[in-house]
Amino acid sequence: MAFNVNDFSAALKGGGARASLFQVQITNPINGAADPLVPFMCQAAAIPASTIGNIALPYFGRQINVAGNRTYDAWTPTILNDEDFAIRNAMEQWSHTINAAQRNINDAGGSAPSLYKANAQVTQYGKTGDILRVYNFVGLYPTEVSTIELSWGSEEVETFSVTFVYDYWEVIGGNTGNAGGI
Repeated sequence: MAFNVNDFSAALKGGGARASLFQVQITNPINGAADPLVPFMCQAAAIPASTIGNIALPYFGRQINVAGNRTYDAWTPTILNDEDFAIRNAMEQWSHTINAAQRNINDAGGSAPSLYKANAQVTQYGKTGDILRVYNFVGLYPTEVSTIELSWGSEEVETFSVTFVYDYWEVIGGNTGNAGGI
């Protein structure tokens, strides 16, 4: 096939999805006071990979491959920090409730994961404002609240990231399909 820029342009639906047209919502089960701020202050996020593992089975000196278990990468959104530290405080409280720093115990009112796990969504928008896809992260909790870099030479607004692990993600909305019904 010969190169034709018009064919390429016609194949790129809507001019391509824009990485900047997204919104994040995190439901904090410990301190939800900052939940309404997250869609405005979450500056960067990703749609993490899911990977199907491989199991190699040897047979008479040869190996065949069969599908293994699915795993999900950690999710690490970047959050703008404002002077009330509302989201930072809520994330630190969530983390400390899972495992208190001084007493090394779970302060969630019990050790059941349902007491500290929550859901989060990443919504990707089209250039016309329509919802292209909604990814729902199920069984999510923070494993790290990152550093905030400080510098006398900086004129930037502070940011920090929170690393979350979760049980799985699923596509729950939007007009681009549901990724095979997962």
